[in-house]
Amino acid sequence: MRAGTMRWAGLLAAALTATAVHVAVPDRAAAAPSRHEVVTWAASADRLGDGTPDLAYRLVVHTSAAGNDLRIRLSNAFGDRPVTFDSVWAGVRKTGAELRPGSNRRLTFGGRTSVTVPAGRTVFSDPLPGRLPAATDLVVSLHSPDAAGPATGHTMALQTSYLAQGDHTAEESAASWTRTTSSWFYLDAVVVRTDARTGAVAALGDSITDGWASTADANRRWPDHLARRLQQARTAVKGVANEGISGNKVLADGAGQSALNRLDRDVLSLPGVRTVFLFEGVNDIKAHTGVTAADMIAGYREIVARAHAAGKCVVGATVAPFKGWSDWDEAAEEVRQQVNDFIRDSGEFDAVVDFDRVLRSPDDPARMLPSFDSGDHLHPGDKGMQAMADAVDLTALDCAGGPRTAAG
Repeated sequence: MRAGTMRWAGLLAAALTATAVHVAVPDRAAAAPSRHEVVTWAASADRLGDGTPDLAYRLVVHTSAAGNDLRIRLSNAFGDRPVTFDSVWAGVRKTGAELRPGSNRRLTFGGRTSVTVPAGRTVFSDPLPGRLPAATDLVVSLHSPDAAGPATGHTMALQTSYLAQGDHTAEESAASWTRTTSSWFYLDAVVVRTDARTGAVAALGDSITDGWASTADANRRWPDHLARRLQQARTAVKGVANEGISGNKVLADGAGQSALNRLDRDVLSLPGVRTVFLFEGVNDIKAHTGVTAADMIAGYREIVARAHAAGKCVVGATVAPFKGWSDWDEAAEEVRQQVNDFIRDSGEFDAVVDFDRVLRSPDDPARMLPSFDSGDHLHPGDKGMQAMADAVDLTALDCAGGPRTAAG
């Protein structure tokens, strides 16, 4: 563990072991119009396999925005029956499944230690007193005595989490957590309370945003690199929610619900989101299902209109080159070029980031620059992910004046 991470972890451990009176009362006394909640981590929900009764999950997530009084959101969005969680704890990771001593704290829901989430619904926990620093490996441990039917979660976490049979959620030792998982189960958001100036950006996307081909357990997805830039910058936007799903499309359900169908739950419902970063479309284009540029443009316009109606700004990102991928052909390339012309020139987005120009090869603009290519010609590797994040104009994410269209 890096020294900086240890320092943040130590601060969180100290905060989480403080008494409620010492930590929470001054914060709440200063509350209300000057403070609000902001998402510090999120992952888009999808249907996983069937839930397992009497199984515990130790889920590792990496925060972005710092703040107090963390709350988590549990999701049963794809369940076909209620699911009960009878023990939920939050702490900070030391290494692997082991927590820093004294950092693990029980979460409650309406003052109770158990909560039942109805099918198709989400539930927020009560605030947990204490300060949660930025760039912390937060660990949420949860146990369900009765999980069954479709589980809700995020398939490709690119982060190792842990499983235990029976309820070991209160334990800080790794001894009982002998199995691993590469998915996040039931947890889809973490929020913190911070000053009202602080906001967040939600990245709505597909496998490139999800981090496919970036190094696992290293937080090298392009939204992770963006979060690190935001922490160092003089900007009010500090939270980053990664709402990418591998294989996802703008228009059609398949690998997760379409961007249109999941926009409200995965993006607009998250506290403190100021800007929607829309980078999606390649899966629609390369699917050879007859999707035209006009179809894509209509989908983008609907997302922009709904986000603007919710008071959010929308940054549009051009679709990246993918020549060399098995589904590429000249017809798909023509649609991609027409879509990118719309994103760049329509004026319907509040800002534009040209990922196409960042990633493409000068020798063949339909192909990704080899140094950025993971090798499959569709997904950028670590260097490409960093280049994407570096290309984002951070001032475009702030949107302090509100969306252009809504402002008239």
